[in-house]
Amino acid sequence: MKLITLNVWGGKQRDDLGVFLAKHSDVDVFCLQEVYDKAEGKDRYFSKQGIDLNHLDTLKGQLPDYECFYHPHLGDWWGLAIFIKKDLNVIDSGEVYVHKEKGFNYDLETLGHTAKNLQYATIQTDKGEHTVINFHGLYTGQGKDDTHERVVQSQNIVAFLKTLENPYVLAGDFNLNPTTESMNLLESHGMRNLIKEFGYTSTRTPLYEKEGKFADYVLVSGDIETLDFSVLPDVVSDHSPLYLEFA
Repeated sequence: MKLITLNVWGGKQRDDLGVFLAKHSDVDVFCLQEVYDKAEGKDRYFSKQGIDLNHLDTLKGQLPDYECFYHPHLGDWWGLAIFIKKDLNVIDSGEVYVHKEKGFNYDLETLGHTAKNLQYATIQTDKGEHTVINFHGLYTGQGKDDTHERVVQSQNIVAFLKTLENPYVLAGDFNLNPTTESMNLLESHGMRNLIKEFGYTSTRTPLYEKEGKFADYVLVSGDIETLDFSVLPDVVSDHSPLYLEFA
């Protein structure tokens, strides 16, 4: 099975992203973060010039051979999308909140401090069930080091992973530095951190001009066989796409 995870940056590069998606039409699963859906008049803070406020519809048009699963964590208009090839058998899907709760009013907290969920889909394969988990971790505006809430977020993620009885992949924009306790909690659960294992030192493209080049990760359970993994060079966001082929 082939998977790509990418923070799509609100669809700012939607045309280039469409070309990229077409080029990777052999990919089985796309895990996407920062996907807007019918956000006109709803986004008072996050909208910037160039964002596609209807990016979910744009993506559906660019990925006609895929089934879309959408779980927003800010209102009903900004969040996570998994696109899965229609010929695959999805036997379960859903979401679990790991920071705050669905409908949390972020106006009461620091800007950007929204509720956070895990989006998951379990797929029947020739080798049994595999669960793909899409994640966009807590943003604080204070860098990507540990905070109490990030540690609790990781503890809640591990609690969900303990409910799974099949191999799984956890992918997305974690908003974490690799040496944090928050990341260590996930690795200590028995997952392999492929960014660390393959020696990558950045998951950001030249469109990202700030310090700190880590954000995106793919972690896999110990029973996942990694056939190929890479940080792709395509510049279709300020985040790099991550590619995984696994069994």
